[in-house]
Amino acid sequence: MHIAEGVLPPVQCAIWFAAAAPFVVHGAVQVVKQIKHHPENRLLLATAGACTFLLSSIKLPSVTGSSSHPTGTGVGAVLFKPPVMAFMGLIVLIFQALLLAHGGITTLGANTFSMAIVGPWVGYGAYVLNKKLGGPLALGIFLAMFLSDLSTYCVTSFQLAFAYPDPSSGVLGAAEKFLGIFAISQIPLSVAEGILGILLFRFLFKVAGPQLQALGVRIGNKRTANAEVPEVAHV
Repeated sequence: MHIAEGVLPPVQCAIWFAAAAPFVVHGAVQVVKQIKHHPENRLLLATAGACTFLLSSIKLPSVTGSSSHPTGTGVGAVLFKPPVMAFMGLIVLIFQALLLAHGGITTLGANTFSMAIVGPWVGYGAYVLNKKLGGPLALGIFLAMFLSDLSTYCVTSFQLAFAYPDPSSGVLGAAEKFLGIFAISQIPLSVAEGILGILLFRFLFKVAGPQLQALGVRIGNKRTANAEVPEVAHV
């Protein structure tokens, strides 16, 4: 879903940069606050960033000028909420553009908006909704990972459609075509990412259970959370 260098027109690149900037600035402030007030969570913060970098570096060719891959942003969204991922996602995308030729600098705003802003918010929204409805934690994690990935590809499809509208059916027609092509690879990847997310949190509960509970990642209320952590770890 990384749009390559030079694919988007300069005006659209500027628009996406402007749209992403407030989220990134707010995210940077939240990261600084998290490190300052909760230094014990630095390793979890690094884990969230590493997960995003590693998963989104898996590059599978897809629509011309883009690619399919997992995103990993759901991990950080569940642990630290979406604003943090806007800043961390930007850092990941910069490193990938410079070191891996994955994405681009001119398209950094567009890629940040889709993968580091919309994706985490959609995934986190599903996670919170599942929690409020009393759903199992494993389902919430799966939905966060699955939908953060899927929503990213949906936004990327419309970004490409705005840049290359269909001559007869316009932006909506082009978006439909991009969505259809992306779906072939992205839906299975999203499912796999959801399953991977459950396994990752199972491991995190074993090595950092108290920190996860402090961040609100638990089953049940505070009084019963400690007794239920082993069950979460084996979902």
